Amino acid sequence: MNMKPMAAVALAFTLCAANSGVEQWRAQHQADLMKDFGWLTVVGLDWLKEGDNRVGADPASEVPLPPGSAPRRVAIISLHAGKAEVHPEPGVPLILNGKPASTTILREDDDVLAINHLKFYLIRRGDRAGIRLKDNDSAARKDFKGLAWYPVDPTWRIQAKFNAWTTPHSIVFHNTIGQQEIEPSPGTVTFRKDGREFHLEPTIDDGELFFVIRDQTSGKTTYGASRFLYTEPAKDGMVWLDFNKAENPPCAFTAYATCPLPPPQNRLALAITAGEKIYTGSTH
Repeated sequence: MNMKPMAAVALAFTLCAANSGVEQWRAQHQADLMKDFGWLTVVGLDWLKEGDNRVGADPASEVPLPPGSAPRRVAIISLHAGKAEVHPEPGVPLILNGKPASTTILREDDDVLAINHLKFYLIRRGDRAGIRLKDNDSAARKDFKGLAWYPVDPTWRIQAKFNAWTTPHSIVFHNTIGQQEIEPSPGTVTFRKDGREFHLEPTIDDGELFFVIRDQTSGKTTYGASRFLYTEPAKDGMVWLDFNKAENPPCAFTAYATCPLPPPQNRLALAITAGEKIYTGSTH
């Protein structure tokens, strides 16, 4: 029996299943972007000054809320010695973690304040403390028309070699607000494409390898600052890099994100014609 036709059918089935998996991942990625209080809803980031910071629809507030979205004065957030404490305005229906808000020292990211269709919470970047604001009625969310992708291409799913660092190693990132961030790296990843060898250095994010990359499509067909790529941890010294899942950072959708920029070692002399393209709704 001639097995070649059967092998061809099996290969075609495998590729079809792989392509379907990428398309499902892309659909979920877009759904996550569009969900309530997702990145499309981020409409503000205000850095707190030492002392009292007013929160409300009054445009003179240190943390201004969109006009008509809330009372002119919602709360005071006082910043002293690095601690941010919220003092709700009496009679204002401000919610903290699902319950009526009271005077509380805010925890970064975990303590979420809400009023009407708004949510806001404390973030820290280096020695700076700020309030990130999300609005489910944001123009970016209402006007969203979907993401653009290169067609799924199985040749951009590449098996790479993982080499763990023998001594502790860190990656130095600069971010979009001009700060320097240092993150530990577990090792290097080496892959080949078009007869050439390339190297990338990841960090670890929520148990996955996380790559911040730039390539020769950046600023042309893909987002100029960077793209992100997540992979499963190395197994038997190998990693699968599926560039079909290369995604835009939050900074592609809002000016109020603080994204890491790719370190020099992750800026590739290679055109990665795979993954997410420039978001046409972006204003920067």
